[in-house]
Amino acid sequence: MAGLRFLLGAIFAGQTRSPLLLLKVFQDLLLLLYHVHLLSLAPETDPDMWLLTMVYFAAFEGEKMGEIMVNILFPDGTNTPEFRKAHAAGTLAWWNHSKVQYTFKCVDTETNEIIGMALGDILIQGRTEEERKFQGVGWLEGENKERAEAVLKPLHEAREEIFAGRPHIYVHVIAVDPKHQGRKAGALWCQWGIELSNSTGLPLYFEASPSTYKLYEKMGYETLDRKIVHSAALMRTETDIEVPLMVKMPAAAGGATYKQWAAAGFPAFSELRKKAAEAAALAAAAAAETAKGGVVTAVEVKEVATA
Repeated sequence: MAGLRFLLGAIFAGQTRSPLLLLKVFQDLLLLLYHVHLLSLAPETDPDMWLLTMVYFAAFEGEKMGEIMVNILFPDGTNTPEFRKAHAAGTLAWWNHSKVQYTFKCVDTETNEIIGMALGDILIQGRTEEERKFQGVGWLEGENKERAEAVLKPLHEAREEIFAGRPHIYVHVIAVDPKHQGRKAGALWCQWGIELSNSTGLPLYFEASPSTYKLYEKMGYETLDRKIVHSAALMRTETDIEVPLMVKMPAAAGGATYKQWAAAGFPAFSELRKKAAEAAALAAAAAAETAKGGVVTAVEVKEVATA
């Protein structure tokens, strides 16, 4: 449908979020064709909660990795009204508890229909060692619990290696209703991630699906060298499954990749930009001297203003 616009809204409950943080997160998004609004949700009365739950589970039906993960995390099934209601209530309870987790919805503004959702942690202050401990899968028992934790723990360990306590954004899930696939909602979520990273000045990190990571690469996301490989025996599939780990560095990093940032020892982005400017100036001087047949001398660049 021509002229489609989508609405990205931050959905949260309680008084645990900072208005200043929300302003910082969305100030650049407001410059796009997105309209941001806040909702107060209650599963018993607000239809958004139910619709978001429907979109969340519908998105993984027919998507190989999504179906596998849902079956591992919820082995007794997800289609009953009782389960969906309990899941919605549990999500809301966590929203009321967490000071860093946000849910976003993607809405077709011509029909007001929710067609997608995303869930992420915006970790402005980073995390303590206690906060970073693996929490396990408390809702399962026995063999199901062991299997789910065998899948999730390597993901947790990889994230710990990649970011540890450093501030970043962690996107738990991005979902698009299958009925609306092909309408470029996926590309919109990619752009949303870029704007969110730039607005906060934080790297954005997530585990991609083998079927979707190429889209993120085309949009400028970085696939890390660090790999997660789940065995076929664990996943109960014919072959092993590799999980792409992806990062989008913010504009504040001055064009540096995660790999370059890590190699430099994770300096402040202002320092990263300074070193990049020094290297560029030295390269320019070298090129100029080479053209003249002269000798290259060291060049020092001092940053006079930092965004």
